[in-house]
Formats: sequence, C-alpha cells, structure tokens
Amino acid sequence: MPTHHHDRILILDFGSQVTQLIARRVREAGVYCEIWPFDAAPSDRVDAFGPKGIILSGGPASVTDTHTPRAPDHVFTRGLPVLGICYGQQTLVAQLGGAVETSDHREFGRAYLDVTEASPLFDGVWAASAREQVWMSHGDRVTRLPEGFRVIGTSEGAPFAAIADEARRFYGVQFHPEVVHTPHGDRLFRSFVRGICGAAGDWTMAAFRAEAIDKIRTRVGAGKVILGLSGGVDSSVAAVLLHEAIGDRLTCIFVDHGLMRAGEAEEVVSLFRGHYNIPLVHVEAAERFLGRLDGVDDPEAKRKIIGATFIEVFDAEAAKIGGAEFLAQGTLYPDVIESVSVTGGPSVTIKSHHNVGGLPDGMTLTLVEPLRELFKDEVRALGRELGLPDRFIGRHPFPGPGLAIRVPGAVSADKLDTLRKADTIYLEEIRRAGLYDAVWQAFAVLLPVRTVGVMGDSRSYDHVCALRAVTSTDGMTADYYPFPHDFLGRVATRIINEVRGINRVVYDITSKPPGTIEWE
Repeated sequence: MPTHHHDRILILDFGSQVTQLIARRVREAGVYCEIWPFDAAPSDRVDAFGPKGIILSGGPASVTDTHTPRAPDHVFTRGLPVLGICYGQQTLVAQLGGAVETSDHREFGRAYLDVTEASPLFDGVWAASAREQVWMSHGDRVTRLPEGFRVIGTSEGAPFAAIADEARRFYGVQFHPEVVHTPHGDRLFRSFVRGICGAAGDWTMAAFRAEAIDKIRTRVGAGKVILGLSGGVDSSVAAVLLHEAIGDRLTCIFVDHGLMRAGEAEEVVSLFRGHYNIPLVHVEAAERFLGRLDGVDDPEAKRKIIGATFIEVFDAEAAKIGGAEFLAQGTLYPDVIESVSVTGGPSVTIKSHHNVGGLPDGMTLTLVEPLRELFKDEVRALGRELGLPDRFIGRHPFPGPGLAIRVPGAVSADKLDTLRKADTIYLEEIRRAGLYDAVWQAFAVLLPVRTVGVMGDSRSYDHVCALRAVTSTDGMTADYYPFPHDFLGRVATRIINEVRGINRVVYDITSKPPGTIEWE
C-alpha cells in the first residue's frame, strides 16, 4: 500500500448517502483515510490499518429500533479519538450508556448551531457563543448523555447538537459537517484529524505519485502491462502514471467505437503517441459497434451491446500483444466503496455502468489498478502533477457508452453526426462565455422526436435537440446550471442555423434526483 508511511483515519460507514464526502474532507486536510462498512472492521483488521482516529458516519436507520447497526465495541476501548456524525453520534451515545429517542421535532435542511462552550473540536472553526449555520437531517435525537460528556453546541431541534468527552477524546455532532451547506465544516474535520488525532497531514499528490510508481514497479517487476484507454481522465492519468513507472512495457489499446465526440479520437491518439510517446494500439471499430447497435432502442440493451463488443475487440487486440501479464484499468475509490453494500442487501440497478478497460472474461491477466485509492478530484490533481495539459484533465466526464446514450432510441451514423455538430456548438459557446469550469458536465441530446418548424418560407419537420448542463461534486447528486436566457438563445440560434436536421432546442432543468444526469 503506497500509504504505508502516512497517518490515516478510519471511517465506518452506516449507510449515509454522503459518507464519501467525509472522506473527501479528511483528505482535503492532507490525511489519508478509508471507508469501511461498519460490520467489516474486526479488531485485528483495524490494528493492521493503524488509524490515528475513527469517524462514525450518518445512516438511514434508527438507533431506537432493534437490530440496527452499531459500531464494534473495540472502537471505544482503543484510546483513539472518535467523531460520531448524525447516526454516528446517536449510536456512540447509545453504546456508551446515554439515551436516544425519536423526536416529534425533526430537523431537515438548514439549521443554526449555538456554540455553548469552547472545545478542541471547534479550535480554529467556531468561537464560544457564536451562532453558525449547519445542515441537519435527522428524526431521532440524543436525550441523555453518557457519563463524561458535556454539551458544546445546541440547535432548536437538538439540545445535544454537539457533545464532547475531552478526557477520552470522543465527540459527536448531530449535523453534517461534510456537506457544503455547513460552512466551515471542512475546518471542523481538519481540527479533528490534525488537531485532536494528531495526524501529520502529509497526504499529497506528489507523495502519492512517488509511492504509486514504487508500488507499480514492485507489483509488475519485469512484466508487460496493457491498458484499455478510453480517452477519459481516469484511464489517461493511469496510462501516464504507468508509463512513468515502467516505460515501454506499457501498451495502451484505444478502441474507437465511433461513439465519441468530434475530434476526440484524433486528440487522444495525438496526445499519447505524439506528446507522451506511449505505445498505443488504435483500433477502428465504428462499423462493428454501429452494426451491432442497428435497430436497438432499449438503453440497457445498448449499454450491454457496447460493453460486450468492447471486450470482444479488446480481448482480440490484447491477444496480439505477446507476453502481457498484467491488465491495468482506471478504477477509482468510489467504485471500490460502492461495490460493497453497507447492509449486505441488494441495490436497485438504475442503469448499468460500462467500465471501459474492465477485466474481460476468460483473460488470465493480473489486474493493476493504480488509482483505486483516489477520488475523481484527486485523479485530476494527480494528472496535473504528472504534467497532463489542463484542457485534457479538466474535461467534463464522458460516459463509457459514448454518444449512444445521448441518442435515445435507435442509433445511426447520421444521428451521431447531427448530434456531434450540435454538441460542438454548445461546448464552444460555453467555453466562449468562460463557463466551462463552472459546469460539472454539459452535453447535447438528440431526441427521438420530430416537430414542425418554419425555416425560411418552408415547413420543416426535424429533430428536437435537448441541452443539459449540471453542477455537482461527484455525480451522485446534481443541479441544473442556470444559464442566462440570452446565452441559451444564442446557442439555440446557432444550432438551428448550422446543424441540418434540428429545428427546435430545449433546455433540461431537472435535478438529480429525481432525474439522472444522462438521459439513458
């Protein structure tokens, strides 16, 4: 593990939708951390991990019910600092002899914390007697503290909104400091992990880069590695990192499925063959993919066809590379976290995720995942550390199935060409307005709907183009971007005037949830 010499924090997950944000805040403080399900932390495993402190996340369950999650008892007997957040605070209190009850006065959304006493938890964050905005989301609340605890903050609906046992360095907050709606919540995490836990704060991308290279060299030895290069940020950063570690013993396979944005295939090939001189196999497979997709209109069927065809092409090309022993892919930490259900129960499949570069069935290659400890923003930071151009690593996310899921219904070469032209105009105007970095993801969708229009003196009957732009931190939730009307009008005019086959443009103002970011 490349974090062998770094202090670390353990986060026990009780099923909160925002547990990943806790990890992001801890890492922003320069401290390495990992998220484990609450029931996957036996004492010997925690001993081996060697945390400087433990954070208990929120969760959807009620401490007042039987058979709901509890922290392992050894968490409270290790002599380590513990911070409980929302459900984490409630189970901490219940397990240490306090009381939690379901309250008639629930708090959901913005609330105000009255800081009643100074505490090391608030050092550099909030002063005593201050009134600070926080974000609440709870029905239960603490009603009696365990021995040794004192109240350090209250809110209208939670008289024990922040509590502390300074002797044991146990802390609990009913609010969520991990979300952006709690201003200075990041400082609270820094105070806990750097001040109370004493973590060194030396988790940086420069350190990760050096350690990851050492780890790759140790794992791969003199072997050869192949990597499925999608052209996205994750696989691109993984490719440059691997090339720095093992040089020409890395070969990238770029499968051009004909579903990419305008000029993207050429840009990827130029960057990796020309600028980085990384061995690259460029497979032109558009005909095969479009042939398989012909007449298919179900979105799940399209995703599965694309995934299966990619594996087929990738497998054939990999077989031509003699002596390859390892397969690399750009798996990120959220992929690792989400592969484990907190409660062990099944999750509802919203839509299949096609992992370009995923391990093909029947291959005997050993997997190498150099980014599996990183979040998306950390991958971008690593890309900058490695010298990848900003215009490349700062690009908006692009789905593995490409434009196929931005053409609802059956896909054809003509529809893809129409969509590419509209999408190019849209992104050009966003960049021209200086808004590209303010938007997390923006794209056009060619709808399977035709409408009547008037162009010149003639009647038209052409497609509708939908524009989508969202703000987000991690793609789990998103809000539509509030473009000015004159901007949208300018984009619509250009698309209708310059793209044959579109006579109407609409803007999608749906947030996630209830919608998803992509249309399919």
